[in-house]
This record gives sequence, C-alpha cells and structure tokens, in this order.
Amino acid sequence: MRLWSLHPQYLDSRGLVALWREALLAQKVLQGNTRGYRSHPQLTRFRRHPAPLAAIAAYLQAVLDESLQRGYSFNGHKIASEPTPFRISCTRGQLLYEWEHLKNKLADRCPGHYQRLLLINDPEPHPFFEIINGERELWEISHGSVFQG
Repeated sequence: MRLWSLHPQYLDSRGLVALWREALLAQKVLQGNTRGYRSHPQLTRFRRHPAPLAAIAAYLQAVLDESLQRGYSFNGHKIASEPTPFRISCTRGQLLYEWEHLKNKLADRCPGHYQRLLLINDPEPHPFFEIINGERELWEISHGSVFQG
C-alpha cells in the first residue's frame, strides 16, 4: 500500500488507479471492515488525525478530482465520509523521498512519463498535506537514502 504524499497529478494512469484502490482499502481498514493491513505504516498519519475517516475522505476526494480531470469514471460514492478541511502535516524529507521513489518506479514502467517528471524540481504535495521541514517520516519503511527537508 502506498498513499502518496505527492500530488496525484504526477502518477501515470496505472499509478492513479492503484492509488484509488489502495486509498479505498485504507478507508476499509480505518472503518474496521477488513482484517488485513491493520498495522500498515502508511495508515499511521491518518490514525493520528482527530477524525481518521474524514481524513481519508479528504485524501480520496483529491484523488477523485484528479481522476475526473483525466476523464476517468471513479465512483465518488465509495467515499464513506465527509472530507475534513483540517490537513495533515508531511515533512519535506518524506515528500522528496516519495518523489525519488516514484521516479524510480516510472523509469521502468512508463519511461515517457518519467522523462516529464525529470523536468520538475519542486514537486507539489497531495492537497491534503501541509509540508513542514523535516526528514523522512519515522513510519516510512526505506530501502534507500534519507532526504533532508
């Protein structure tokens, strides 16, 4: 499961569809409607929010908005709660870590998309996240370097 801190505009079509599915799965986990993924570290920041279901709803809404801009037909009725206006903080180090992770994935999977991302120096966060200074988040499982924020 990867709930990107990056704006969904950077994902290729396969990545955007996967994000929608994974965020819906996260919603089910937060609702207590599944046994799997209950301890997944990607859910930590949503659980810390005062209203976890409203937080995942806000996250899903931005993914839905991006899908509609691309002409996809994601079902917005699957969002189980009203979105919260209160955002979650995310460190710059986390955002940059994910940026490198995404570029590495797309270098093999979608080289044309990867080439377009190389032109971007300062990626935007997902609209639900407020960027603060700091290193990669402690809940992130890393197999690479740590970025300073």
